[in-house]
Amino acid sequence: MQSDVSSGLGADGLLTAIGSNPLAFRKLPAAAAATPAEALKTGQKFEAMYLSEMLQPMFDGIKSDAVFGGGHGEEMFQSLAVNEYAKAMTDSGGVGIAAAVQREILRLQEQAHAPAPAAN
Repeated sequence: MQSDVSSGLGADGLLTAIGSNPLAFRKLPAAAAATPAEALKTGQKFEAMYLSEMLQPMFDGIKSDAVFGGGHGEEMFQSLAVNEYAKAMTDSGGVGIAAAVQREILRLQEQAHAPAPAAN
């Protein structure tokens, strides 16, 4: 079975296709509906990315002790550690962004499958 992401549709694809035009969903071809679980997973990915971006500045100014750390290796892997912190925060309940994204995906999906309003 082809994944929703690879087909360009589904929860991730719907958000990508809509972009800055919220009415673009009316022009999308019929797609397999994203389940609430898939929409939540997309919301959790977004929340983890958001938290990672918010946490990064906290670690930018921290210099490590030369004896136990530092160097180019630590600088390179610091962003990966911050990403994992953000994922852990999201997995333990997050800050509510994932649920809001899930609701919005499901709302947009319902609108996309609703009949167009009749012209008067």
